[in-house]
Amino acid sequence: MRKKFVLKFVLFAAIGASLGYGYYYFVGCRTGSCPITSNPLISTAYGALFGMLLGWDIRMFPRLFARWIQKKEEEKSD
Repeated sequence: MRKKFVLKFVLFAAIGASLGYGYYYFVGCRTGSCPITSNPLISTAYGALFGMLLGWDIRMFPRLFARWIQKKEEEKSD
């Protein structure tokens, strides 16, 4: 389960990074005045970040939130 999650996360990040670089290459700002699209590293990083957000398993949030609440309640009881 964990391996599958990490593989999906990395795959979405790689696809996002390649799309971010593609956006820089084909659409990018030629004058250099655009903060995101004028630099290939920045547009690739934004693409990877967006890909990671899309690849994040939304079903994990309730479990993580429940663990966080449980830890907070245990700290209060101590």
